[in-house]
Amino acid sequence: MTGAPTPPKAATSQGPSSSTSCWMSTSRCEPSTVPSPTFSSSLSSPGPRAYLDHAGGAPVLAEVRAALAHLPEANAQSPHAEGRAARDALDAARDRAATAVGAPPGQVVFCSGGTEAVNLALLGAGRRLPAGRSVVTWEAEHQAVLGAVRQLQVEGRPVAVLPVDAAARAMAADIPADCGLVSIGLANNEIGTLQPVAEIAARAHELGALVHLDACQGPAWVRPPLELVDLASFSGHKLGAGHGGLLLARREVPLQPLQFGGPQEWGRRAGREDVAAAVAVATALDVCARCRADWSLAARPRAERLRAALVELGARPTGAEPRLPNFATAAFGRVKGEDLLLALDLAGIAASSGSACASGSLDPSHVLLAMGLSMAEALGSLRLTVGPQTNDAEIDRALQALSGIAALA
Repeated sequence: MTGAPTPPKAATSQGPSSSTSCWMSTSRCEPSTVPSPTFSSSLSSPGPRAYLDHAGGAPVLAEVRAALAHLPEANAQSPHAEGRAARDALDAARDRAATAVGAPPGQVVFCSGGTEAVNLALLGAGRRLPAGRSVVTWEAEHQAVLGAVRQLQVEGRPVAVLPVDAAARAMAADIPADCGLVSIGLANNEIGTLQPVAEIAARAHELGALVHLDACQGPAWVRPPLELVDLASFSGHKLGAGHGGLLLARREVPLQPLQFGGPQEWGRRAGREDVAAAVAVATALDVCARCRADWSLAARPRAERLRAALVELGARPTGAEPRLPNFATAAFGRVKGEDLLLALDLAGIAASSGSACASGSLDPSHVLLAMGLSMAEALGSLRLTVGPQTNDAEIDRALQALSGIAALA
């Protein structure tokens, strides 16, 4: 679809094979000699496990572990030698993150994670809008976005939560004329659909609105069009950082802090800086920026094999092209996602349902409901997402496990 980010073409360097991943480069993406993570057996499944929940949380990258190995532990605001070393590490992380996303270091605000980065963008900018200007998003956006928008509504700000099409794609033509802030995801968190960010941003800016890009899902696979937006949120744990987050905010954007105290992060986020989290997320962003072309090239055929297997089981495919290359998603109308996840877990496969886990039970997927699927299908969603570490042997095990749950489906 016009305006949607597209996965990059393969880089000129050799892409990863079925058993290697390009983690350990400092300038470009090259095959790594570091083995893929081994997930030990649980109480239920003998033998090696296959981790197919990279959209939910990516294993920590080897480069991140290396960057954290000898990190100063002092307060980066302290004047002594240890504090200065921590400050140097923080400044280097800010420069590295800025280079990775193509922005000045002064626009980088380190956060605790993606949820905080989203809330700082939406609450921080939304509370500074002129009276009467609305905050706009779409029904299929992440709960962090929807929750922040609901809070602004409670505070008296007019909001609009717009419908999506059958692929969970937002439509720029629906943006109302009174908008002051528009929030759109890079890709849908549950089904991987890439959003028409260019079209959304153009329409919003035409109306004089700010644009926030929720880039928590997808930067490991596609380049976020950050030059088109005013604010962008990133999540460390989805990038292979383990923790941490980042808000990219243009300096001219009025942003009310969520917490108050010291002058840290340009006065936009008070409190002692978490140097380890900053280093982790900056390193992961750098690795992803260099490696996503090769990662995408390797992931696409593996995800296609998984999608074909889901169709053979009689599931309804969810999402549509263009999508993130590592996503395989479907909805089952006759079985709950919770039962599918349990059966796969017992077979040694870590997967996810698009539903959010609350109070020990799975709620229906708000994304699938917004797309027009039935309640039964929204309760029976399955998300399989491969990662840079995924190899063909793991896909083979997953296909075998899926064939074994055919009776459930």
